Amino acid sequence: MELELLKYPTGKFTIPQDYDTMIINGWIRNIAGFPDRLSAEVIGLSDKQLGWKYRPDGWNVRQVVHHCADSHMNAFIRFKLALTEDSPVIKPYFENLVAELPDSLESQVEWSLDILSGLHKRWIVLLKNMSEADLARTYIHPEYNKHFELRGVVALYSWHCSHHLAHVRQALEHQGAFNR
Repeated sequence: MELELLKYPTGKFTIPQDYDTMIINGWIRNIAGFPDRLSAEVIGLSDKQLGWKYRPDGWNVRQVVHHCADSHMNAFIRFKLALTEDSPVIKPYFENLVAELPDSLESQVEWSLDILSGLHKRWIVLLKNMSEADLARTYIHPEYNKHFELRGVVALYSWHCSHHLAHVRQALEHQGAFNR
């Protein structure tokens, strides 16, 4: 299987050029349902299955689950910063290094599923109550040296949910073939 397809099973993210309320609400619904969909895939998996990678040199299922909690916590805080400050510069982090820390390699996935469940409930309240002006607010990501509009970030995290859910499903489908 081609490595690029294994990396991006749902395709690479591109910032949509057209937005309307129906599209944004669809992204919000996708984000809202992500914790339950992810839990349905990983609850009850054995330690061996949680160790299966979704591609060669990729993360295993456990790391993907913990990465989603880490990433979505950062996203939630970035939204709050953008909603309360004028184009704040956010703090990037090295997700590949974070995924190699002991809590990402050894912790129970249920802990991150709990984080995602509560976090997404709060995030959805925030997202559903954002005005057009709120959606147009921005933050600056220093790694890219550009402004990110929150409506585009909603699209990004909707994609992020689908992207990593596909990674988990891919790892389970290939049953450890990429661990060799």
